[in-house]
Amino acid sequence: MWKKIMVFLLIGIFLITTGLSEEVLNIEMNPNKDLNKQNIQSKSENTDIKEEEIIIGNDIKLIPDNPIDYHFQNVSVHDPSILKVDETFYIFGSHLATAKSKDLMNWELIASGVHPSNPIIPDAMNEMKEAFEWAKTNTFWAPDVIQLNDRRYYMYYCTCEGSSPLSALGVAVSDNVEGPYKDIGIILKSGMGPNMPSEDGNVYDATVHPNVVDPCVFYDAEGKLWMVYGSYSGGIYVLEMDPETGLPLHSGYGKKICGGNHARIEGPYVLYSPETEYYYLFLSFGGLDSREGYNIRVARSKNPDGPYYDPSGNDMINCKGAAGTFFDDASIEKYGAKLMGGHRFAWIEGEINPTRFGYLSPGHNSAYYDEGTGQYFLIFHTRFERMGEYHEVRVHQMYINDDGWPVVAPYRYRGETSQTFNKDDVTGIYKYINHGKSINKTAIVSELIQLHSDNTISGVVEGRWELKDDGRTVEFNIEGEIYKGIFNVQWDEYGKKNVMTFTALSDKGIAIWGSGIWAIE
Repeated sequence: MWKKIMVFLLIGIFLITTGLSEEVLNIEMNPNKDLNKQNIQSKSENTDIKEEEIIIGNDIKLIPDNPIDYHFQNVSVHDPSILKVDETFYIFGSHLATAKSKDLMNWELIASGVHPSNPIIPDAMNEMKEAFEWAKTNTFWAPDVIQLNDRRYYMYYCTCEGSSPLSALGVAVSDNVEGPYKDIGIILKSGMGPNMPSEDGNVYDATVHPNVVDPCVFYDAEGKLWMVYGSYSGGIYVLEMDPETGLPLHSGYGKKICGGNHARIEGPYVLYSPETEYYYLFLSFGGLDSREGYNIRVARSKNPDGPYYDPSGNDMINCKGAAGTFFDDASIEKYGAKLMGGHRFAWIEGEINPTRFGYLSPGHNSAYYDEGTGQYFLIFHTRFERMGEYHEVRVHQMYINDDGWPVVAPYRYRGETSQTFNKDDVTGIYKYINHGKSINKTAIVSELIQLHSDNTISGVVEGRWELKDDGRTVEFNIEGEIYKGIFNVQWDEYGKKNVMTFTALSDKGIAIWGSGIWAIE
């Protein structure tokens, strides 16, 4: 939903003229300044810096004997929603952008933009004329595609005016996943004035009722069909659907599960795990542009329509802005497990590629569980430091920790599978990131810690760690907080090397990542 940038630009101008931080302005005014200078970026939320205790010896191989490269074909698809058909993955995004891949690494762009030659919906302006006219727009926002019982593909599309919740949500159908999709019609509207009743029969109230965009349609474990949707405004809603027709079973907006009072929460996506028997509700908090702190969070429930809880036991129905506010981030930051926000693994002297560009505002994700391999994947778009509003799709593997929560691999997926390790394999110096709970608008930059063979931790944080008997799960006790996660070897894209990594989550919903500095040959 990049058109929201137009609204945020006005906010940004105000912030700049009223004292936007010197550090952020310094990056923009001095584009050649080393991004790894620690004084111009956010760090993890630990203020007691102890990094001087870490000594990087000459025996640590920072550069591999044979630098490693993997081939990726990247695409720009905003708000990517994933669907696997046979052996091919498809992602559908805003503005009718669509791409496909066999391996989640190399993507082929099928189409992008609302125009007559787009094969997904040719002549969409006429095909969905009512939706465009209602929302006073000429483009689509984030869609979702699912195959229903009749084996046809149903696209849940949405249009939105952009500066208000004047939106339409409809459904189109095709015999072919790549289209063309034919309109069935609008199923929900929002943003209507006082002279027209809302979908629930009352006067539309943007602090209570949803903005009918960002649909995600999914089956539950019993074969029932559901749609979760919503953005900002009155929050996130879930609605039961007819699995035969793809239309709502009941009138109205459905059941609210999160948000309200214009809180910056959107992009809901639900993934069911047969392994844990939980439904995981992924959400994006913050603003989507590069300076507004988009970040990915998750809550879970035993029921598809909630209630959804975060690791602290907070019911997400209470996650909303304070009454009378707009974009009240302070009221929502404590909710949800924050899996990923803007971040960068910093260069250290002796490594190659000193200039590195971290993720900014990663978000509006979908997720996929592979029943054959047992692997979980997080699919999202992200912006990058010093690249403005340019964005690309990224795929990271996820794992389920010992508490049944997803944790996200620190680096993009390059085909790695889970491995087992002994203590010597994982002992060493790591670049450490604590994602915290804030809606951080600049990249959190890594700092150094060391996992010692006596199971102690030193560096920017102190504590203890333990590799479990299975050789892959790990538990950290860092200054009294327990984090549970996974070790695995991943590819460090800038360092051109394979490295040991860890990802873990606390019972407060705080994610920590580690990237070993030594090259694994």
